[in-house]
Amino acid sequence: MQKAVPARLAGTSMTTLSIGLSVALSAAATTAHADPQRIDYWRTEASHTEVSAQQEAIDRFNRAQSHWHVEMSRLPAGSYTEAVTAAALAGDLPCVLYIDQPVAPNFAWSGFLRPLDDLIAPETLAPLLETAKATYNGKVYAAGQNEEVLVLYGRRSVIEAHGIRIATLDAPWGQTEFLAALETLKQSGDFLYPLDIQAGWTGDEWYSYAFGPWLLSFGADQIDRDSYLEAEGVLNGGAAEAWGEFFQGLFEAGYVDRNPSDNRGFDQGRVALNYVGSWELRNHLAAWGDDLVVMPVPDFGHGPLIGGGSWQLGISTQCNAPEGAAEFVEFLLQPEEIAETSKARITVPSHPQAAALTEDFREGGRWRFFYDYAEAHARLRPATPGYPTISSAFERATRDIRDGRDVLTALDEAVDAIERDIADNRGYGFHE
Repeated sequence: MQKAVPARLAGTSMTTLSIGLSVALSAAATTAHADPQRIDYWRTEASHTEVSAQQEAIDRFNRAQSHWHVEMSRLPAGSYTEAVTAAALAGDLPCVLYIDQPVAPNFAWSGFLRPLDDLIAPETLAPLLETAKATYNGKVYAAGQNEEVLVLYGRRSVIEAHGIRIATLDAPWGQTEFLAALETLKQSGDFLYPLDIQAGWTGDEWYSYAFGPWLLSFGADQIDRDSYLEAEGVLNGGAAEAWGEFFQGLFEAGYVDRNPSDNRGFDQGRVALNYVGSWELRNHLAAWGDDLVVMPVPDFGHGPLIGGGSWQLGISTQCNAPEGAAEFVEFLLQPEEIAETSKARITVPSHPQAAALTEDFREGGRWRFFYDYAEAHARLRPATPGYPTISSAFERATRDIRDGRDVLTALDEAVDAIERDIADNRGYGFHE
């Protein structure tokens, strides 16, 4: 029996149907073999190891599916934020941006970034370390594969030879024991300056990242984080002044060089202790091998706190394929991908399952200390669009304190700069 022709095709010749079917099949074949849509990704220049590891991850994503093709561009680190801002104003942002975590709230407030909560599965974001997510006003705008962890590096042989206790995560040094250790090392005559805290670094966010947590441990902060509207009484109160007096005292006592000629003093044996991040682990291992010991920073009253938040991935508001960008970011945030990055670069994984997939950071692993420390004691810098001004004002004050300026005067000026910026920008979206 001949099938009835559907009513919508009634009166259509078989020749016309054949041509239409041929066109449809041809279009389907073209779609099936169409080139994948390009997803542009911008990141900063970095070491060959870091860039190579990321390119390998991009290649794995591009091979794993056929809809999207990610292309990475590397921009100079020193002008990266300015380049992103210029591109945003010109309407020329890429789909995916590599972002330093504390800058993400400013990018979000400026309208450069989409919230990841709307694009990435909750089960992908939830397990990440809290410091591996950049938030603003309750939404996540960037997330990262790894965390950098600040520690005190030392040499077991040196510490034990001078009768000093090796600090642990469960029993860190307090302020008194820390100063006593520095005095012992200074008086030994073995070290002109027993401690390196990278005091000579400039313009790279070091002062806020490194010493903001010490301020927190003293019981102060760079801004009132309940409102994000004022710094008065927080950055220049009694606890902040005590932190400043302590910090200034490190230089006055000759424990730290105000202007070190380089940052290789620890590897060359010229200093006994080095306060720096996990990114130096590879160099320190090469210098000292099994003699290397990793310790928490001192507890100044509110825990052995360290800075958190490293470089992370965000999706721009100018992206014409946000679903593709989200698929790429979600791919990189899978435990297996995070573990691969960690193995290639010796970076601290941001996901507990990723840590379990690595030899060094799994439970019982040689460098598990770093993961546990980040999870327990890392603190994000203030999550406000005003953070660049906060960081700049805090660095200026801290450098002035280092160089002998009156502590309270330096902190008062920082407070004035921060609150003036907040007023000029109408509270950055925060309201009383």
